[in-house]
Amino acid sequence: MSNLIATGFNAQSRDGELDSLEADLRRLERIGVDTVELALTSIDLVAGGRIIRERADRLVALAGAFSFRYTVHGLVSSNFMDPAACTYQLQAAKALVEICDRIGARILVQHGGFLRADQPLLRADADRREREALSELAEFARPYGVRIALENIFTAEPGQYRQTPAEVAETVKAVNHPNLVALIDFSHAYLEATYRGLNFREQIRAMAPVAGHLHVHDSFGRPQGFYKPYFLQEATALGLGDLHMPLGWGDIAWEEIFSELAFLPETVLMMEIGERYRSEQPASLERAKRLMALNGTRSSMAAE
Repeated sequence: MSNLIATGFNAQSRDGELDSLEADLRRLERIGVDTVELALTSIDLVAGGRIIRERADRLVALAGAFSFRYTVHGLVSSNFMDPAACTYQLQAAKALVEICDRIGARILVQHGGFLRADQPLLRADADRREREALSELAEFARPYGVRIALENIFTAEPGQYRQTPAEVAETVKAVNHPNLVALIDFSHAYLEATYRGLNFREQIRAMAPVAGHLHVHDSFGRPQGFYKPYFLQEATALGLGDLHMPLGWGDIAWEEIFSELAFLPETVLMMEIGERYRSEQPASLERAKRLMALNGTRSSMAAE
């Protein structure tokens, strides 16, 4: 039996208001999605680390109007390596944990940190700073039953310090808290492996034993570099960057990967394939369900 329990798509507000989020949720409901990852920082729910109660109450009512299983994407700009903003980041993340609990979400996504090329003097303490913040956040999340999912990101500019996917796994192991898991973003790992000259499959193998959440979307693992597309579709045409394409549009060997890797119990396969690909979402949903079944077959064979 697979440890993968659900699959679905991400959703967000387009204008900072709940109405546009509701429209996205209704569309996902119509195509048979049962799990949604809410990008809650696309809405003003937290101000200065404090929950805006009236807005949070409206979100809770909206979430309760659907039968979805929810996960939550935290601050896309999250960066616990940054000493200037780390305290504020923690305050906001803790507020999001409380909101997670109110809507029944048991995963809060936290991006791995980074340093700019002009911050070399901060490098020595960067990993320690991130681990301490993650430990504090995970302990805060414990009584709420929320797991923090640390996501591997890719190098976005020359000289930037980022952890490799395998190093993200080591961070999770070092913190060693039951409410902290790794999040494998396969396309991010592919991009970083290409950029660093690493083996993509080895990197995700290193993450799998501590992975409790997955981000799935297709790409070619080609760093964007200095290329600037005029239309987003031009990057797709060249196969460059973090494309978030439907499954099968890139060249990630999904069936091979899900036949091989095992993940932690209660792991959600979340597709970050947004409204730009509304027409392709149903096909990606069916393929994701097949990947879950394939992973279950792999787990059953391993247990024999």
